[in-house]
Order: sequence, then C-alpha cells, then structure tokens
Amino acid sequence: MTDLPVDQVRTLLAVVDAGTFDAAAAALHLTPSAVSQRIKALEQRTGRVLLMRTKPVQLTESGQVVVRFARQLAQLERDAQTELGLTTAGEPTRLSIAVNADSLATWFLPAVLGVPGVCFELHREDEGHTTQLLREGLVMAAVTSTPDPVQGCSVRPLGSLRYLACAAPTLPVTSLAETPVILFDRHDQLQDRFVGGASPFRHYMPSSAAYLEAVVSGMGWGLIPVSHALPHFAAGTLVNLAPSRHMDVPLFWQQWKLDSPALAAAAAAIVSVATATLIQ
Repeated sequence: MTDLPVDQVRTLLAVVDAGTFDAAAAALHLTPSAVSQRIKALEQRTGRVLLMRTKPVQLTESGQVVVRFARQLAQLERDAQTELGLTTAGEPTRLSIAVNADSLATWFLPAVLGVPGVCFELHREDEGHTTQLLREGLVMAAVTSTPDPVQGCSVRPLGSLRYLACAAPTLPVTSLAETPVILFDRHDQLQDRFVGGASPFRHYMPSSAAYLEAVVSGMGWGLIPVSHALPHFAAGTLVNLAPSRHMDVPLFWQQWKLDSPALAAAAAAIVSVATATLIQ
C-alpha cells in the first residue's frame, strides 16, 4: 500500500463518495479528464480494475480494498492534525459506523452520547449485512451478528439482544406459522427462524418504531426487543405468545485495526454500554 500514490488513492475515494467522475472533479477542483487519468493510473499501478463505470460508480472487490485504505489514511491524517493542534478550533472528528435498527432503537444511542467531540455518521443496516459496509470501506466500525472478522478488522463480542414473540391481544392466533407476521425488511429472518417458517402473509415495516406500532395495532405478530415489549405487557397492549421461549441474537463489534483515539474512545463506550445492557 505504501507504493500507492496518495493523490490517486484520494481521487478514487472522491469518485466513490461523489458517485461520478464529473462530481468528483468538481469536488477536487480538477477536470473530469484529470480525474479519469488518475483512476486509470491507479488501476495500472495495482494491475486491477477498481471501478465499474456505472452511474453511480461501483467498486470491484479490489477497489473496496483501496477505498478502505483511503478512509483509514484519511482518519489517521485527521487524528494527527488533531493531536498537533492543526485543526480549526472546535472542529470535530467524524466516525462512520454501521448499526442495526433495533440496536439503534434500544441501547446504542446512550453509548455514543458518552463520546464527546465526535460527530457520528451512522449507517442503518441489518446486523447480518453490516460487515459488507466494512468490506466496501464505507464505515470504519460496525455492530454485526458476524463473529468472523472482516480482513483488516478486529472483533469482540457485545452480548445478545433478546426478542420476545408478541402480538396485540385482539389478534386471533391459532398457530404462529399461520398467523400474519410483521418483518422488518426482506433481510429479516428472525421470525422464520423462530417458528421454522412463518406465514406467507407478511407485512414489511423497515423502521423499529413502525414495526412496534404495527404489532401493537394487530396487523400481525412479531419479535420485539425485551426493553420495548415489557412496557406494553404491563399496559396490556401486547401479549407474549411464547412465554417459555425467546430469540437471542448475538452481536459483535468489528472495527478497523487502526490506532485512532476517537475510534478507540467510541469502541470503549459502546462495549461498556453493551456489556451492561445486552444479555451476557
């Protein structure tokens, strides 16, 4: 990686972030031709095709490696500038993190609130797919259900998020496999795993708040995080359909192997809150 010209690496990152060569040229104050030449030179240097020239552009697997390096380089540069006092007074460090919606809606926000001086760019993605954002270099850390580390990343367990099978008291339930079900999106397999194949009558609600509201309103049954379910049990607006069962989803923290004070502080806060909140 030390043989890769920094200007070419940064140009690739600009193209990916902007989506097109023209937009990247405007951001870099270069001509589109100059941007194209830098990308071609970088591809010749690596001997790999790094970009698919679509709109927006798409990275190849080799391109993902270079972009991940580019973002790590940019973060190290920002950290060095901060330590040397070369940043504008009050300018925050930015961290991009992928996190699943239910973590975001339950325990994750209190963790990042405890990290001062950092601006967070959170990417919401299913816990089984957040590692893809790490591979693509779009984020520097992720809450994931995958224990196997992405190349160049470290991994540590956070604990398990517990779900209960819930429904409104007014919903007629004879068999979970035959009762209308609420799923978060088409990546959501929790309900199918819980019953070994849920009903084909499915509603998709890609928001934790909307998901809970749909279950409470009687549209179908669903798996609800314990912290969201218990107040509704007490209020009588939800019932536990399987009191002797639950679904635990193990979560892990994956992050770049990068000596970044801001990333280390965020990781420490997130692991601490997860340890205190999740099932250990």
